[in-house]
Amino acid sequence: MVTDRPDPDLARSDRTSSPEADPVEHDVPRDECGVFGVWAPGEEVAKLSFYGLYALQHRGQEAAGISVGDGSQVLVYKDLGLVSHVFNEQVLASLRGHVAVGHARYSTTGGGSWENAQPTFRTMAGGGGLALGHNGNLVNTAELMARSAELGADAVAANSSSPANGCERATSDSDLVCGLLAAAAADKGIEQAAMELFPTVRGGFSMVFSDETTLYAVRDPQGVRPLVLGRLERGWVVASETAALDIVGASFVREVEPGELLAIDQHGLRSQHFASPNPKGCVFEYVYLARPDTAISGRSVHSTRVEIGRKLAEEHPVDADLVIPVPESGTPAAIGYAQASGIPYGNGLVKNSYVGRTFIEPSQTIRQLGIRLKLNPLREVIRGKRLVVVDDSIVRGNTQRALVRMLREAGAIEVHVRIASPPVKWPCFYGIDFASRAELVANGLDNDGVRRSIGSDSLGHVSLDGLIAATEQPRTRLCAACFDGQYPIPLPDSDQIGKFLLEGVDERGVSGPAEPVLPSGYGAEDAVRRP
Repeated sequence: MVTDRPDPDLARSDRTSSPEADPVEHDVPRDECGVFGVWAPGEEVAKLSFYGLYALQHRGQEAAGISVGDGSQVLVYKDLGLVSHVFNEQVLASLRGHVAVGHARYSTTGGGSWENAQPTFRTMAGGGGLALGHNGNLVNTAELMARSAELGADAVAANSSSPANGCERATSDSDLVCGLLAAAAADKGIEQAAMELFPTVRGGFSMVFSDETTLYAVRDPQGVRPLVLGRLERGWVVASETAALDIVGASFVREVEPGELLAIDQHGLRSQHFASPNPKGCVFEYVYLARPDTAISGRSVHSTRVEIGRKLAEEHPVDADLVIPVPESGTPAAIGYAQASGIPYGNGLVKNSYVGRTFIEPSQTIRQLGIRLKLNPLREVIRGKRLVVVDDSIVRGNTQRALVRMLREAGAIEVHVRIASPPVKWPCFYGIDFASRAELVANGLDNDGVRRSIGSDSLGHVSLDGLIAATEQPRTRLCAACFDGQYPIPLPDSDQIGKFLLEGVDERGVSGPAEPVLPSGYGAEDAVRRP
């Protein structure tokens, strides 16, 4: 029941540099995280988790991990890198059990170090392990940290006194929650501990966690971050998106309700509510975050994005010769714009599907290539045309600026930019890592100022009313804080919130070491042997 650094011959991922070095991806909203859990005796739960995480890779590309419980112990295997880099056939074959938690991470609270990869793991005073994966971001991390410090001495002693292999401790809000939950569970059991802890946790969170036998899933009372429940022939699955259910052959049952705690074991599925639901689902899931083949609240994300494009055409018409998307996230909206406007749709940009997130530090020469690493124009399609270019959002404006310049160099005579979301003027504190407010181009400039900044002939954003209408959800059930500044969960003072709030803090409190060591039990280096 101990986590350990993986065998380098098996893990195959480069931990020497950060994905922040990617020169292409720095100007987009960072995806949050993907969580996946499965309880299925008789199934290869590690492999199911691998494929589930593969379907959720778009939500986080910094790190990946899977924990497996077999009734007597919990084993966690995690590393920096993409899902397909972290896991191979031999690693997955070594993770045997009937209950699993999987996680694909982009860091929101806590940096992108190995220690912050998830699932995070704790041992409990009475024995047994707890592994937890978290999608979202908490806003009362400082409060939880203080509570952790108050309880810390006994909890740390119970967990062990020193990290394995000299590792630094984790510095994420997820780690704090896992530590507090493990400390309370020693006396009350995990289920009761969760029912008492989560009413005190504020922010956006969908969490999946397990001990050796039981799978748990919990969603914040506002339901900001998505979480769905699926049924296998011999078990259950919970995941961030319905697309992950599809890939493992699970049938969709329902969404996990806001404020709900699920427990799944040999006795079946149990449901309790730790708080009254007050739904405020993230509207940006429809714009960018979710896969187009996912459904949210019964509404297809692809259909929503096509409808957003139709709204864009109604609100911001223009005389042009061709509608082209910025692939892939702008494609459905571009289709809708073309349908509503009657302007032909075409592919004017070719995307390099293999760029993704790179862990290689770019040289200055490569950095200057900028967007060309990701997109290249089809000159014969673009030359001499008046273009409508449809993208999902504008953050800093650097990507659109480079794109407009590239299209003009390819021969476009006019470039009209259309954006399938309102201007992003406010940061998200619930699980999306936007730029700071000072860096958001729409925060300091009006529409014409942004247009001049990116160099387009015209610029149009879909209205917030148009976006909400396309989702077919009531405005009262959606969080649109990044567009209107109306935060549904109260925020603390600025010095008590931030990605690196816990970095450099000496007090370990309940969080304890990132890798608790037990006198008995074994870790990945024992379970996953060199060939």
